[in-house]
Amino acid sequence: MRAFITFEGIEGSGKTTQIQLLSEKLEQHGIEHVLTREPGGTEVGNQIRSILLNPANRDLTPLAELLLYQAARAQHLARVIVPALTEEKLVLCDRYKDATRAYQGRGRKLPGDLLERLNSLDLLALEPDLTLLFDLDPAAALARARHREQDRHRAEGRFELEDLEFHRRVREGYMELAGLFPRRIRIVEASGRADEVHSRVLSLLASVFPSLGLRP
Repeated sequence: MRAFITFEGIEGSGKTTQIQLLSEKLEQHGIEHVLTREPGGTEVGNQIRSILLNPANRDLTPLAELLLYQAARAQHLARVIVPALTEEKLVLCDRYKDATRAYQGRGRKLPGDLLERLNSLDLLALEPDLTLLFDLDPAAALARARHREQDRHRAEGRFELEDLEFHRRVREGYMELAGLFPRRIRIVEASGRADEVHSRVLSLLASVFPSLGLRP
């Protein structure tokens, strides 16, 4: 099955847990798919990821941050996403262009027209077939994210160091996108246990892609 599905949400929204649970469910059903993430997904992308998410790089300018994300995405699309879709595969991606719109656009206050000019460049113009947006109160999500960072290596905690107002702006950016693209972006209530949220994901996918045969 050819489809490009992205998972989005603020830090601590649980999207990474949910994309992993979905991948496991697809494996149980014998459904071939590609699981990937941004920034990352390729060797080059992972090197860029280490720069973008390292707390030691807090002086990275918003424009430099944006261009690094776009560079990682260009490599990711060329080497992973487009080839998989060409082979009629299902692609699940943890973050994609909506993250750039929400984080660098609304969060960093970069001009929207600049983002969209970059987003429309050749290969970068690809949009997902479906985006699941995991929505959670920013204060609760940030507390969850910071607690998570205490339990793992701190090499990827740069955005968790941003203040609550930044994360509120990012959420506002996401919600605005959901209003602009209601057919593509579906909001998933991210509160509750992971298995409860997983059931919501499966119900949504069953309605959009009934051929997958997924049930809560």
